[in-house]
Amino acid sequence: MEPQAAMEEPSESQEFAELWLQNLMGQTPENSPWVNEEFPEDLQSMLVQPLFYEVSAEPPQPSTSPPAPTVPVATDYPGAHAFTLRFQQSGTAKSVTCTFSPELNKLFCQLAKTCPVQMEVSSPPPPGAVLRATAVYKKAEHVAEVVRRCPHHERTPENNDGLTPPGHLLRVEGNPRAQYHEDDNTLRHSVLVPYEPPQVGSEYTTVLYNYMCNSSCMGGMNRRPILTIITLETQDGQLLGRRSFEVRVCACPGRDRKTEESSFRKQQEAKNTNKTPATNKRSLKEPTSRPEASKKAKTSGSSDEEIYTLQVRGRERYEFLKKINDGLELSDVVPPADAEKYRQKLHSKSSRKERDGAPEPKRGKKLLVKEEKSDSD
Repeated sequence: MEPQAAMEEPSESQEFAELWLQNLMGQTPENSPWVNEEFPEDLQSMLVQPLFYEVSAEPPQPSTSPPAPTVPVATDYPGAHAFTLRFQQSGTAKSVTCTFSPELNKLFCQLAKTCPVQMEVSSPPPPGAVLRATAVYKKAEHVAEVVRRCPHHERTPENNDGLTPPGHLLRVEGNPRAQYHEDDNTLRHSVLVPYEPPQVGSEYTTVLYNYMCNSSCMGGMNRRPILTIITLETQDGQLLGRRSFEVRVCACPGRDRKTEESSFRKQQEAKNTNKTPATNKRSLKEPTSRPEASKKAKTSGSSDEEIYTLQVRGRERYEFLKKINDGLELSDVVPPADAEKYRQKLHSKSSRKERDGAPEPKRGKKLLVKEEKSDSD
């Protein structure tokens, strides 16, 4: 019996070596005595599966989405697709809930009312493009802050459906595919909707936005002007186009638009009038150079028959200078002998008045003359 056991041991070791080699090579041992009904199923699966797998040679690709800027850019950039915005034409009536002023590039709307914005491109963007809307403060001293709703509107159940974040000012109406995003670095709020091509017979795509807080709310915008930046982006976040406009959320959009437009026009008129005094000063300086030109003309041998114009300020000065001019004109017309006779007559009249003195009064004391003496003397 012992020689037989010694003969069986090498055969079992050879089978184990073959099984180990087969596992290393990734081959399935079909006729191996180790795989039989006596082993559990989980152990059989471990024996059948290879111990090593091929490692992929390609490294993982980094994300192509660019990081959000700390200070967003609000300048218009149409891009290669000529991205533009349109707004429905509406007047300044008190019943208007949303109106846009092209003169101010400003949207006036009420709280939680529909604001349709029309997006237009000259050529279709790549598949998967999105439209992102972000609200930022307009002034430089507030642009670093995040535009949020005020605590009152954020906590009240009105206009809070539970599906959208309560702190977001901007919402999209009627689009279940809208995504509300908060940046991990800047914490800015934005809302994204997939770009939809225009329908047949239309040139633009319309997105309905809602502003969920008033511009005058304490703890929120607090009367600070805001801008809405709408960007056309690829699926990876690459910018294709950008447009921006100012927004005021108020109780009476039509009245506020009319008031701001009138004040804007007055400012423009004031700027234009401030430029005109410079021309007036030049025109006033011009007459001062005319007497010099007249002197040069006289010195050059011009005749006395030439007529000059003198600008006089004030009616009294004008009348006084006019009398002098009339007298000079008369002296030119009257002969010298007659003028001498006229002067002598005037001189004789003035001497008689001095000799005769003033007439005696009818009643009262008598006026004294130099030759007469009083009774007391």
